[in-house]
Amino acid sequence: MTRHPISSGTRLRRTAAVAVALAAVAAATGAAPVAGAAPTTTAPKLKLIAAADSVTLDRYEGEPGVNLDLGTYLTVDGGPLEFKVTRPSYKKPVTAAQIIHEGKKTRTKPLPAGLVKDFSGLPGFLKVTISKASGAKVLDTTQAFCPNSAAGRIRPDAPATSKYPEECPRNPFTLGSVWGVEKGWAANTSRGRESAPADLPPGEYTAKVSVAKTYRDLFGMANEQKTIKVKVRKVTEGGGGPAASRSAHSAMAGHSAHGSGHGADHGAAASGHASHYGVDGRGADAPAPPALSHALQDRGTATHLGDGPGHTDGSRNAPALQPNAHRPTGRASVPNVPKPDLRSLPAWDIAISDGEDGDVPGKDYLAFSANVWNAGPAPLVVDGFRSPGKNLMDAYQYFYDANGKQIGYTPTGAMEWDPRVGHEHWHFKDFASYRLLSANQAEIVRSGKEAFCLANTDAIDYTVKNANWHPNNTDLSTACGEQNSVSVREVLDVGSGDTYTQYRPGQSFDVTDLPNGTYYIQVIANPEHRLQETNLKNNVALRKVVLGGKPGARTVKVPPHDLISAP
Repeated sequence: MTRHPISSGTRLRRTAAVAVALAAVAAATGAAPVAGAAPTTTAPKLKLIAAADSVTLDRYEGEPGVNLDLGTYLTVDGGPLEFKVTRPSYKKPVTAAQIIHEGKKTRTKPLPAGLVKDFSGLPGFLKVTISKASGAKVLDTTQAFCPNSAAGRIRPDAPATSKYPEECPRNPFTLGSVWGVEKGWAANTSRGRESAPADLPPGEYTAKVSVAKTYRDLFGMANEQKTIKVKVRKVTEGGGGPAASRSAHSAMAGHSAHGSGHGADHGAAASGHASHYGVDGRGADAPAPPALSHALQDRGTATHLGDGPGHTDGSRNAPALQPNAHRPTGRASVPNVPKPDLRSLPAWDIAISDGEDGDVPGKDYLAFSANVWNAGPAPLVVDGFRSPGKNLMDAYQYFYDANGKQIGYTPTGAMEWDPRVGHEHWHFKDFASYRLLSANQAEIVRSGKEAFCLANTDAIDYTVKNANWHPNNTDLSTACGEQNSVSVREVLDVGSGDTYTQYRPGQSFDVTDLPNGTYYIQVIANPEHRLQETNLKNNVALRKVVLGGKPGARTVKVPPHDLISAP
């Protein structure tokens, strides 16, 4: 099975285009650079700004509302805005703390208990009211704020790049995250299509935006309100809006439906049946790319989707990870250096499916998402080398010292070329295994999916030692090779995991003839122990499911896993 290409391999990123949008409002922050000024290392000074006095939002035919991106940003100066968000286990709630940098030292300021409940951002950060021209209020809502959303510099002497991750994770089994906005930067307050659409009919409105009092008090912000004129225009299929807007909408819809969904939509999951789409096999809760602000769309940059000569729209293809040009020489060895620690997450995104691609009429399949992640402290690096004319590559795992110098390697199985339409890339064999167990945990059904192209689709714990906050290979286009490839490098970085959704027959579990009752989905990392790890005792995860119904109309109930209720 393949993972879904994220809008032809692109992902929305922070780029110079965001800085262009913010340049027009930099003066509003009061943060003009002073020549020769010494850098400060104090608590961050935060300010809400609006990129423009007015925005135009498109209401597309057949959609439930508009993406309420009003072009507001949170600017940061005086010091970076940084948070560490963790939970020690799934039995414990999420806790968050602000990290304040003071010279070479840091100070930790815990956020109020219960304020942050997950890893998606600061809940209820913004208060938004929208009124008609008559003054009648039509919307009164709050919005969460992800500090890792699309961002850019507000002044030229700010750091050229951001060290912080580029999104807030949405995987229900995330264990740790780092959020941040660099000093001299601003982050878009909109969550884009991750937020619920606003049901605003075409027309003209006035929006008033402010930061909630809880956060103003917490971060010492002024009580300021931004007023923005909003025009909602109707866009019908085949017309009704400019091409630039339609192109932007198509791209963003692709990111929403596929980039964030990675191949699964469980709108029907409540009834116990899945409605999967796409061909990628990535999990429905894979993190969505940061939102592209209307401040950029209105400037026309969205007509150029992707990066290319002379333009960038806030997206990029991560550079391919280059394998060694030749097979390793010399004696294979497994040196005494840090190694990866592969761990399985419990299954989620669980529902009954009819199998869809290649389904057998009348059959019921148990579909699910599964993730294997690397807790470090070293990345998993595997190179494949092909013999001419063969559809197999010999695979080798590489080992590195503390300075990143390669000092050893060992054979570790093979990679195979998958020629099927929708796949057409190289899979590393025996990376993970999925099994359905009975109530007494005896194996009943084994998934046929045991070969994978590795990619860092999910940020699972960016607080572990040596976590890479900016992994390169985040989608198929960066790592999986082509039919004529002679070598391939696949990497699972520290802190990241790789999610696959099992919904095709042979990969999902055929439960048509199984009796109703309790079962367990078992996810096993490195099942044959072919990969060298620091710990082989944490490779297995279980998730309880309860099957019901009748053949052709099976149902599944998914009890919470400790504090995690995601089905």
